[in-house]
Amino acid sequence: MLNDPLANALSLIKNAEIKGKGVCTIQPSSKLIGGVLNLLKEKGYIGEFEYVEDGKAGVFQVKLTGNINSCGVIKPRYPIKRDDLEKWESRYLPARDFGLLILTTTQGIISHNEAKKNGIGGKVLAYVY
Repeated sequence: MLNDPLANALSLIKNAEIKGKGVCTIQPSSKLIGGVLNLLKEKGYIGEFEYVEDGKAGVFQVKLTGNINSCGVIKPRYPIKRDDLEKWESRYLPARDFGLLILTTTQGIISHNEAKKNGIGGKVLAYVY
């Protein structure tokens, strides 16, 4: 039974990276998973990805580059104030300025560095480094 599609997507990516595969197939797809994949592509953690319609919920084909050491979701999705970003960064990331926290805000899905720069908070979704 599928309870958290984002957690399943990130664990698929992590396991495929560990195995050394070049391509990973994520299903089912959603806007949230697409937003997280887009952020990971912008930051250089994954290569290109494309959405493929399969008649059900759709599939993401992700090209992996081998840049991910670990990734996962943060449950429950805690609300974070803009002043508390440092605390959460030290809790989930191995070193300062290494990796990123993925937040959902009123401005969309962004990294914790962009949230610091914009001075906004949000709910924490995932981490990757």
